[in-house]
Amino acid sequence: MTVVSPVSSDPADAVGTRSASSGVQATLRVLDLLAARGPLPMSELARELDTAKSTIHRICTVLLDRGWAVRDTEGRYDLGIRALRLGSRSSDLPIVTAFRTVAAEFLARHDETLALAVLDGRESLFIALAETSHPVRLVTHVGSKTPAFASASGRVVLATAPPEDVQALFGNGPLVTPAGRRLNGLPELHAILAEVREQGYAENWEETAIGLYAASVPVVNNAGQTIAALTTCIPVSRMSPERRPAIVGDLVAAGRELSELTGWLPSFGARRP
Repeated sequence: MTVVSPVSSDPADAVGTRSASSGVQATLRVLDLLAARGPLPMSELARELDTAKSTIHRICTVLLDRGWAVRDTEGRYDLGIRALRLGSRSSDLPIVTAFRTVAAEFLARHDETLALAVLDGRESLFIALAETSHPVRLVTHVGSKTPAFASASGRVVLATAPPEDVQALFGNGPLVTPAGRRLNGLPELHAILAEVREQGYAENWEETAIGLYAASVPVVNNAGQTIAALTTCIPVSRMSPERRPAIVGDLVAAGRELSELTGWLPSFGARRP
């Protein structure tokens, strides 16, 4: 006989569930902010998250106790060993394993940095990296983020998103790239994304960093979803008009190969406020 437990109708249970959920949300927001901008003092955490210092103090106390955060001699908080251990597992993701195969072929031909990025809310997040042997290169790392509206990798993913999703993410403020270029609001962003859809790749000349060229292609699963972006990052001093067609052509081919290798994967990008 199967025994079915009755569903509680006690309002106190519902309040407790909501309270626990909000506590989890607040804790994840603290970890998100530390991952993006740590180390940070408690006062800045509270200000950036618009949360009472007493609440941040309780969260940080638990994170410290459990090894998810550390505090330096100046009282600033940063990610602890347990949080960093999660990041170390990114190298085991199937898409990262497949990326290494594709990246080796691209580096053998061009010796330029290749990165794998996914959408993380309003930002593009590097989850894998294969670096050039040239001493002059983009200084970056796994876990690095750039605004999705400005980066080639972010634009490739956003180009496949519904217009209302793009508006929800970027419709409430100015769009200024890390290099200082101000877009003419959503109309220009939508025009850029339309061009990306038409040509099948995105190019970026000195919009995320002065002196940097980037090109990006989508990685698409069998359901037709763009699950990631394959991006090359090259100093503009090495991007001659004669070299560009070969770089872009081989990047497009690499994107297709990676799509074939990972077509069975679901989309795992995060769209969050």
